[in-house]
Amino acid sequence: MKFKEFRQAGHWPTLLSAFLYFDVSFMVWVMLGPLALYITQELGLPVGEKFTIVAIPILSGAILRIPLGMLADHFGPKRTGVLAQALVIAGLVYVFFFGLHSKLEVELLGLLLGVAGASFSVALPQASRWYPPQYQGIVMGIAGAGNMGVVLDSMIVPWLAETFGWQSVFGFLTLPLLLVLIIYAVLVKDAPEKRRPVTWKNYTALMADADTWWFMFFYSITFGGFVGLGNALPLYFTNWYHVSGIAAGMMSAIVVFGGSMFRPLGGLIADRIGGIKALQILFVIVSLSYLTISFLPEGPLPAAAQATDSKVAGWALGDLPRVAWVAVAIFFVGAMALGMGNGSVFQLVPLRFRGEIGVMTGLVGAAGGIGGFFLAKALGLSWDLQHGFAAGFSVFAGLPLLGLIGLTWVKRRWRTTWGAVSGARV
Repeated sequence: MKFKEFRQAGHWPTLLSAFLYFDVSFMVWVMLGPLALYITQELGLPVGEKFTIVAIPILSGAILRIPLGMLADHFGPKRTGVLAQALVIAGLVYVFFFGLHSKLEVELLGLLLGVAGASFSVALPQASRWYPPQYQGIVMGIAGAGNMGVVLDSMIVPWLAETFGWQSVFGFLTLPLLLVLIIYAVLVKDAPEKRRPVTWKNYTALMADADTWWFMFFYSITFGGFVGLGNALPLYFTNWYHVSGIAAGMMSAIVVFGGSMFRPLGGLIADRIGGIKALQILFVIVSLSYLTISFLPEGPLPAAAQATDSKVAGWALGDLPRVAWVAVAIFFVGAMALGMGNGSVFQLVPLRFRGEIGVMTGLVGAAGGIGGFFLAKALGLSWDLQHGFAAGFSVFAGLPLLGLIGLTWVKRRWRTTWGAVSGARV
């Protein structure tokens, strides 16, 4: 791939704007992951309910992607994106001034944050429609790399909460949202393709296609695993390895950095060797990572002298036990494979459903969010049942193996039907 040809093939300001929009939206969508350590501590909630709270925005975002995708196809991604971003900003400003005082209020906030997560249905189709088939992998990888927002959350949210209080975090995160909203409104252009009004019939028609369900299943594994871990890891690290809130945030940032940075590479590799082959390799890596994590022992409790004076006390980053660093390394490899898997899935989706990319992005993205919800929820349930996380990770180690079987099942048909006329490697 020549960079000059790629740059001239589409509209790079829209691609850049889609990346930034997705980045800050994703950052807000998963902010309850690291912030839940502080909010739930103040409300006195048990561990299992903490995992439920961080799972709510994931489920909300999954459900809202379908109607938001319909709005994007009907009114245009730009108008829809501006409206969604404005709604999220209003919610953050409200919490900044008035706070959260009950579990119900936190759950309602989680539902609102789902609007930010549903931005997936705006950013990806917006970028995809500007570029020809041979660039779909790298384009969707770049736009989707906006999930770097998870890294920013994990790094800065605990520090802001410790320094200024958790309520102030909502005010701080409003600033990048406003800046990106301005950039987005000025630079982005909807593709010149003629839009067709989208109704529920479009969704039901696609739901009758077996390929739709396969893509939804594959993405529930890759994106679901990534976003589920991004939200649940701070709680996992503090409860299983007994680290401080800031240390848990930095450990989570290291892990999700791998998934975010390697997503474009996954799309690029899929362009070279085909999305099916890429996913087959990546599913094996993901399964082995989850399975290995399920066997890691609990970390030791810190002595009083070694615990930080953090609001969420525990091991400081410089004093972490060895097993905690082993877990970070394994999670990093797994997250890297998940991120690359995201790019690989979306190398295939536009090739199969070019004319319905907005609808398909909503469906596939919803499935990814639902997968993330169940991962976070399964970890909380695992803790409630056995005071550990092995069962939750073991279940999710089996899903990539089922995905591998599914790829073997559809590979020949895909390559000899729509893949043969797609103009790209499948």
